[in-house]
Amino acid sequence: MAASLFIICGLLCSSYALAERFIVGAQNLTYFPHYDFESDVDKGVGWAILEAFSEASDHEFIYVNLPIRRLQMELAKGNIDFVYPDNPRWYNSITNTDDKTFSLPLTYTVTGTMVKKDKAGKGIDSIKQLAMPLGFTPVNWQQRINNGDTQLTAVQDIPQGLALLQQERVDALDLEYNVARHSISRLSRYDDITLDLTLPHNEIPFSLSTLNNKKVIDELNTFIATNPTLIASIIEKYEIAYLSELYPILMHEQGLAPDEVWSKEAPANN
Repeated sequence: MAASLFIICGLLCSSYALAERFIVGAQNLTYFPHYDFESDVDKGVGWAILEAFSEASDHEFIYVNLPIRRLQMELAKGNIDFVYPDNPRWYNSITNTDDKTFSLPLTYTVTGTMVKKDKAGKGIDSIKQLAMPLGFTPVNWQQRINNGDTQLTAVQDIPQGLALLQQERVDALDLEYNVARHSISRLSRYDDITLDLTLPHNEIPFSLSTLNNKKVIDELNTFIATNPTLIASIIEKYEIAYLSELYPILMHEQGLAPDEVWSKEAPANN
């Protein structure tokens, strides 16, 4: 951590000399294809869009990995210029959403609940043990956790979560669909795991946020709005799937009618 902060401070000093250089604080989690800022080769779809914007605008972005809970703290201190990913609906006790400026979504994520295929479609009451990556907040599960209906197990990384699910030490894994699919493609022994549409899932935008660089966010928004074909080609390259594509496929596989699909408006799932 000390080394990371030393790098941040050094880069911050340099950024004063070059106004077009900015430091992006990024989650230090392997969450590919959305992001993997520890990679020296390909940091994911969010990075690819920011790099395309960098080329068009001449702004330079330098990425620093930080624990999820520390990102907002370093943003408040001024040690980083931007946070990615961020979302105005995410709660943190450090920065106020009203004080921040958020970009248009760089991409959307399908946050959902993964189960073994033979356990799909059994509904939320069947989930007694839920795994989730450390640092994430179980928004759609919080009431059940508070009531003791579901117990939460934090995992250090995605392979650990998949292993617990495969071994049936947990009933489900709260994980983004595209991340799960990518991980499963590299770990073929987990290919019997799927997104259960009867369990909590949402489509959530990933944005870039800042406290003090609204002008750059405005430029990024203009870039996104005026380059839909380029943005779409980047998203296609990373094979990002959205719920509109997944619903007909998974509903057919799981034999579900529309009224059997989980809805956050349903009282039992609040």
